[in-house]
Amino acid sequence: MKAASVFSDNMVLQSHRCVRIFGECGDNEQITVTAGENTVKAVISAGRFEALLPPMDYAEDITVTISSDSGECITFTNVAVGEVWLAGGQSNMEFELHSDKHGDEELKNCENEKVRYYYTNKIATVGEQLFQAESNTCWMMPSERNSVAWSAAAYYFAKNLSRKLGVTVGIIGCNWGGTSASCWMPQDYLTRRSELRPYIDDYEKATLGKSEEQMKAEYEEYLDYQGKWEKKMQACYAENPHISWDEVQRICGENRYPGPPGCTNPMRPCGLFETMVKRVSPYTLRGVLWYQGESDDHRPDAYYSLMTSLIECWRKQWHDESLPFIMVQLPMFRYAEDPDYKHWCIIRQAQMKVFRTIKNTGLAVALDCGEFNNIHPVDKTEVGKRLYLQAMSEVYGLMDRKETLPPVYREFYTDGAKAVLLFDNAEGGTALEGWQEDFEIAGSDGVWHRADTGSFIGDKICISSREVSEPVAVRFQWTNYAEVRLFGKNGLPVPPMNTIDTDTVSDGSEGTVIRII
Repeated sequence: MKAASVFSDNMVLQSHRCVRIFGECGDNEQITVTAGENTVKAVISAGRFEALLPPMDYAEDITVTISSDSGECITFTNVAVGEVWLAGGQSNMEFELHSDKHGDEELKNCENEKVRYYYTNKIATVGEQLFQAESNTCWMMPSERNSVAWSAAAYYFAKNLSRKLGVTVGIIGCNWGGTSASCWMPQDYLTRRSELRPYIDDYEKATLGKSEEQMKAEYEEYLDYQGKWEKKMQACYAENPHISWDEVQRICGENRYPGPPGCTNPMRPCGLFETMVKRVSPYTLRGVLWYQGESDDHRPDAYYSLMTSLIECWRKQWHDESLPFIMVQLPMFRYAEDPDYKHWCIIRQAQMKVFRTIKNTGLAVALDCGEFNNIHPVDKTEVGKRLYLQAMSEVYGLMDRKETLPPVYREFYTDGAKAVLLFDNAEGGTALEGWQEDFEIAGSDGVWHRADTGSFIGDKICISSREVSEPVAVRFQWTNYAEVRLFGKNGLPVPPMNTIDTDTVSDGSEGTVIRII
């Protein structure tokens, strides 16, 4: 008999929900689970046991035991019943507390916070290495030493939530830098929709005819090469922090990240669903925090389908069709040497569309939390706070949306040469000089022009351009990176919007033609 590795001393169980306790066992064993005053018999099937505990009130320092009729007994102590959230995504969710702008100060003072953390092992294949790592993994209490590698964004979320509710909050970190959302779901979710099929097709084409041994050897060679390359790269930046990326590659050689596709590359589609998601599910959660999208910017038009599929998959995996998902909308970002590809704004619109069309989702608008030329903004306090605000209105019902959301575009109409945009959650707003220019207007010719006049009154924004006498389409902040200049009265930035829910056929810059449908 063996409990899943996600169960340990110091764990947090979800309050006011039926709680699943599960693990491995013999087919003929009888297993009983006790948590506090609750005792239930487990269901045994195919070498696995699962017990469903009745809902429990908030509690501290309870004991959980798992016992079998053979006399085996597993005991977990210092267990809290509180709020449990999974922190998923890529590097900006993975971004560790010690690297955060306020991390050193936070670490010195975190010991008294009622936040606990379980770190899902980052191992790319299921096997002995993963099993050994899991045997040494446990829920951690907060301390200057223990909390160093915790997700900064998730920690700040949990700290805010714990202080608000007065209960212990547990975070399951399940994230890996550089990952596409396609890494986190099984293959059938990528093949059932034509727009997602290329994730599988590209992988199959790249690995066609290669044996497992060949793929492993290629990836091992890559790891050796890339390790040496990164040392050279770090030396370049240490010598000249302002060196260009092209010059780095001239000196150091080709950057081969993320390496050759193959069965041991963690960036392969579907892999982390097997090695991470399935290792912690269906541990009972209140909800999921999701910060990801950067690594899918090569297929931005598929991102809505990608996230729709991910949410559907995880809700099924956790046996919870209403499992809340709170996403971080991608902030402003562009590398200094890159043109404005205008693909992050497409992902942002997809994230907004998920929020508007899929039940029990939230959107932490973080447009102003980005940094120019730094894909990993170093201050995650505001991101954590905005995730918390979304939980307050969308999950716990303790705040109104006018407190937790910026003004969000709903629809528009025209009044002569003016475009009038209507917003939800709006009572007017604040703006920096020149904010009107962040709006663009197109007429029937499909040519975009910057707005030159505008007003924000109540739930309406009225804009116009002397170049457009009859507006047909409007977009706002349709760029990868720009100054954020328009905010709601609650201080939250107005998110990007586009009245056209379709692809552009140009680079989208001012004066170029788009397709209006």
